[in-house]
Amino acid sequence: MIKTGEIIKNALNAGVVVPAFNVPHLPMVEPIIKAVTDTDSFALVQVARLEWEKFESKSLTAVRDEFDKFDNPKNVRLHLDHVPVIDEDHLEVDYTAIIEEAIALGYKSVMVDGSRLSLDENIAAAKKVGEIAHAAGIVFEAELGAVLGHEAGPLPPYEELFASGEGFTRIDEAKRFVEESGCDWLSVAIGNIHGAISGATMNEKKPEARLNIEHLAKLRDVTGIPLVLHGGSGIKQADILESIKNGIAKINVGTELRQAYEIGLKESGSVKGAQQACYERTLWVINDFFHIQGTRKIVAE
Repeated sequence: MIKTGEIIKNALNAGVVVPAFNVPHLPMVEPIIKAVTDTDSFALVQVARLEWEKFESKSLTAVRDEFDKFDNPKNVRLHLDHVPVIDEDHLEVDYTAIIEEAIALGYKSVMVDGSRLSLDENIAAAKKVGEIAHAAGIVFEAELGAVLGHEAGPLPPYEELFASGEGFTRIDEAKRFVEESGCDWLSVAIGNIHGAISGATMNEKKPEARLNIEHLAKLRDVTGIPLVLHGGSGIKQADILESIKNGIAKINVGTELRQAYEIGLKESGSVKGAQQACYERTLWVINDFFHIQGTRKIVAE
């Protein structure tokens, strides 16, 4: 079976993208895998620590068990998303224990998020995770720069954030980070933002973000590895498609599917109705937004 790391490299080389779909609610796993399989595309199914802490994915084991019920290795793999060193509530996390648990459970790739640390501390944390992941024969992702949105309270006005370049991944730091940490994939900040998770804003429409493609191209050139875009929901489609041409090989999608599921649950009053809404929205993301239907053979064979 082709390894996840090779799949993402293939996507980068082919100029296509692998979406990574978050599952804050366990019943989302089945319709996501069905949509990916039905479109003969390839995707990662992923869970972040905050999704079992603040939503309904329950645990690493629960997500793995649900994934295993519907797994189709030709079309999907299981990825561990954001494991912060310092979380959104500014608390320290035993991140290596979570990484080790995920690997033992069979997750095929993992992510450490040290973006709230200093550059030196972020490199050290990523290097530590890299040693664990590589010893197990899997790849790992790290983050440099500040992809905002998970913090409590509202964001500053988006246009103000974009114009200032606040939190953007710095070119010089990215080069050093990749060289010293040994990360396989790098999540970058180029105007993208996460969907809010605080109670007051989690159900609101995300601000329509845009991307600094010129900055992205420079990051691609100095790093030489697949780059990752977090906060993929709500970004202008033209910017998304241009980013894929300029080094983005993996895009995380969370809010788009979570809100479809939650609205479907509220309107239908049933999990089945919510799953159907999630399935239909996943089809839309694959077919109409990313245009990646039928790309499995390109990236995963």
